[in-house]
Amino acid sequence: MTDIRRTVLWVVFTMSLILLWDGWQKYNGHDSLFLRTAPHVANAASAPPPAASAGAAPVAAASVAPAASGAVAQAPAESVVIHTDVMNVTLNTKGGDVTRVELLKYLEAPEPDVWDQIQETVGLKKKPELVKRPVILLDEARAYAAQSGLLGSKGEALPNHDTVMTLLPGARSLQDGQDSIVVKMESPEVNGVKLVKTFTFKRGDYVVDVKHEVMNVGAAPVTPQLYLQLVRDGELIHGGPKMAPSSFTGPAVFNEKSGFHTVKFDDIVKGKVDIDKSADNGWVAMIQHYFASAWLPAGNAQREFFVRQLAQAQQFSVGMLFTLPQIAPGATATQDDRLFVGPQEENKLAALAPGLQLVKDYGIFKALSQPLFWLLDHLHQLIGNWGWAIIGLVVLLKIAFFWLNASAYRSMAKMKAVNPKIQAMRERLKDKPQEMQQEMMRIYKEEKINPIGSCLPIFLQMPFFMGLYWVLLSSVEMRGAPWLGWITDLSQRDPYFILPLILTASSLLQVALNPKAPDPVQAKMMWIMPLAFSVMFFVFPSGLVLYWLTNNILSIAQQWLINKKMGVKEIGG
Repeated sequence: MTDIRRTVLWVVFTMSLILLWDGWQKYNGHDSLFLRTAPHVANAASAPPPAASAGAAPVAAASVAPAASGAVAQAPAESVVIHTDVMNVTLNTKGGDVTRVELLKYLEAPEPDVWDQIQETVGLKKKPELVKRPVILLDEARAYAAQSGLLGSKGEALPNHDTVMTLLPGARSLQDGQDSIVVKMESPEVNGVKLVKTFTFKRGDYVVDVKHEVMNVGAAPVTPQLYLQLVRDGELIHGGPKMAPSSFTGPAVFNEKSGFHTVKFDDIVKGKVDIDKSADNGWVAMIQHYFASAWLPAGNAQREFFVRQLAQAQQFSVGMLFTLPQIAPGATATQDDRLFVGPQEENKLAALAPGLQLVKDYGIFKALSQPLFWLLDHLHQLIGNWGWAIIGLVVLLKIAFFWLNASAYRSMAKMKAVNPKIQAMRERLKDKPQEMQQEMMRIYKEEKINPIGSCLPIFLQMPFFMGLYWVLLSSVEMRGAPWLGWITDLSQRDPYFILPLILTASSLLQVALNPKAPDPVQAKMMWIMPLAFSVMFFVFPSGLVLYWLTNNILSIAQQWLINKKMGVKEIGG
């Protein structure tokens, strides 16, 4: 019988290399070995899709261009920038669209190449000055905007996101001591209907209140439809380390009946959109790593959901369509909505709207990642530092799995203790492989050693550590969070590679504490494996390296104590 433990490790090592290569391929724009990636859609200026005909289904009528009939000559559109303490928001009078949002508290800088950074660290190359700019979420350059407007129930043109509106006078910047500012836009009359949009920006808030007032200035009753939509190109936002799985980018839809659904750009192109199209509650969003935008309507009005490709502009949209009550001549109908554009702070998202925290992508380990984040967040509230909170969480996990790990380490210690006997036996029976296997099984039975006893606990714990990996990968709270000394951002790699180097040393020490492989080739590979794995830790965020290093140190301490208790030589053997 072959050494099952090392066979399992070889399988894990091989699969890890395959997944590593697959992640590298996806990062460089190539197709995955397992799944085709979503198409990259070229950037294009925002343009409306084809006009909807009378009686068209709501999904097809989600966005229309204004017709000439009943419309007035439009003035040139202009942009205005609204300044708050957390955002700079650009509004365009063309439709009253939100076309650009800068998140002032979240800065980004171009990340240097790893090799360049190594040369800068050792002084072979001068470190360039990196200019940090605010994260830009909505952006005209990427055709990413939040839009709203009206549709006629009989196909008639009404003010929509292509109608140039009039910006009314008012403040444009949030002043000291001021809690909010209000910005108002009013459309011209189109077929007897005017639309007034009122934007309310609040201090410290990533939510913009948007009131839609629909005024019937004509002579006949009207029953307009109001749509809210998010439009963007299909460019994927890579989240996390270069060789790691990427978090989801694209539209999402939620209602209480069918729950939360994401839709890949590739599925939209293929017409494979499977969502509930009608509900009296819910919201729509565009998601990317760390950040999201979402329309959050107030109340429980009936709505139609749509997700579609805008072929003329090579864009994608997700939105909702509301049929307003009939409005008599001279009357006004009002709908209050909210537009969220900001970071995926889980606790704050959950308070904003039911299910909104689900936009945070935990991958396939969501069932474990959510409670782990809850625990990590409580540790942070207690300690006040995300780096020490990560260390505290790993300590708690090690305590929870202490006896399971102890069983594995005792099995490894026994194997190490009998390793000289196994080596002598293999040398004596090297020409008799069948007899060698029988003798090895006899020794294991006499010493009460289970060859796979040291592997099973590792596999049982792996989902928990992968869940923690996704917590650290997806949590925007780590962005810009310092730990200690030179680690000023747990979401970025160690600028001096100190943590990865210590991690590599700790991994090699673990190999030294393990039983030596009987086969010389396997023995060499056991030393090569941690060196090969260490390569990716040089580009991983320091928060991930910190959690892995903490786990290594605690594992070494526990294994060393068990080896000493059992009288096993710690190093070598």
